[in-house]
Amino acid sequence: MNNKHNTFGFSTRAIHHGYDPKDHHGALVPPIYLSATFAFPTAEYGAACFAGEASGHFYTRISNPTLALLESRMATLENGEAAVAFSSGMGAIAATFWTLLRPGDEVIVSQTLYGCTFALLHHGIGEFGIKVRHVDLTDLAALRAALSPATRMLYCETPANPNLRLVDIAAVAELAHQQPNVTVVVDNTYCTPYLQRPLELGADVVVHSATKYLSGHGDITAGIAVSSQALAQRIRLQGLKDLTGAVMSPQDASLLMRGLKTLALRMDRHCSNAQAVAEALQAHPAVQWITYPGLRCFPQYELAARQMKQSGGMIAFELKGGIETGRRFMNALKLFTRAVSLGDAESLAQHPASMTHSTYTPKERAQHGISEGLVRLSVGLEDVADLLADLQQALAKCTRVAPRHAVTDEH
Repeated sequence: MNNKHNTFGFSTRAIHHGYDPKDHHGALVPPIYLSATFAFPTAEYGAACFAGEASGHFYTRISNPTLALLESRMATLENGEAAVAFSSGMGAIAATFWTLLRPGDEVIVSQTLYGCTFALLHHGIGEFGIKVRHVDLTDLAALRAALSPATRMLYCETPANPNLRLVDIAAVAELAHQQPNVTVVVDNTYCTPYLQRPLELGADVVVHSATKYLSGHGDITAGIAVSSQALAQRIRLQGLKDLTGAVMSPQDASLLMRGLKTLALRMDRHCSNAQAVAEALQAHPAVQWITYPGLRCFPQYELAARQMKQSGGMIAFELKGGIETGRRFMNALKLFTRAVSLGDAESLAQHPASMTHSTYTPKERAQHGISEGLVRLSVGLEDVADLLADLQQALAKCTRVAPRHAVTDEH
């Protein structure tokens, strides 16, 4: 999608788009509009707002000046026409699902999904007459066979949480759109629009947990959906206003815009730190396997290089000895924090099978590519030498294997 505002560079738009201080008493930082409701100059104007004939703000569950500025910035960064802000990433996902799917519809989803998205599909919309079909979206023949006249949505994460499996967005979108009335929805949380823009590759809707990299500071929960003007309006008036009520607060919108100002800088550091950590782990003999898009051993390395600007800040790996060794490793970490979520300034480590993906049964995790011993790292913004030293001491404590190479910042 083209956008008339995309004349400046990414960071310039993230900082300046949609705001002029001279229109707000010279305030450099956009004001926060805390009002829940807004006054009408006339009764006729109020009626026009409710009828959709006027575009003014009248109730913050539907729109608010602070949220509107955030939405316009997210739309331009994703190169979409419009965006809708939500109180969480799951709010954005749920509102999109409930707006676009009806009983009798089928939704095709990728093999691996975030645990709460998996639960929403199988314990939520799947119980309301909507068929959920998991398909290996790296296999276009399998996708072609799965598509049917009842298919109304194709949904994927790329990279997937937690195993970093990629989906070729352009290829699956082209194939899905051969079937009428299919909406392609991509969760772009791991990449952010700085590293990947799914709408440019053929997707119809992009969703984010803005709690993560977009905010970058771990102090809010937030979600975003970006699409065409018409589709975003449907999601706003149905999924947000009526079906979920998952409204972002103006304060959180302001904090999220603060985070966007440094997004490019932070993502560059996340990516460079993660590359060094991944290379160090790959070289350690205690590591059974590792997956990171920036490693040449990554099965989809060429797709990552083509589809993503850089390789991201997330790493998945398993130690020899499986889950017990992984737990000892996590408990030995001193600088990496044992916590869920991702994309914070702080480096985080978690065990998906018992934490973020515990909504899967053990059998389901095996079927969907989530091993019981998988450890997920969100590599933060600390000095990389300190991160590597922490990994070295934790690996030494949890294994008796003599490392072939010391873990240093030379990797």
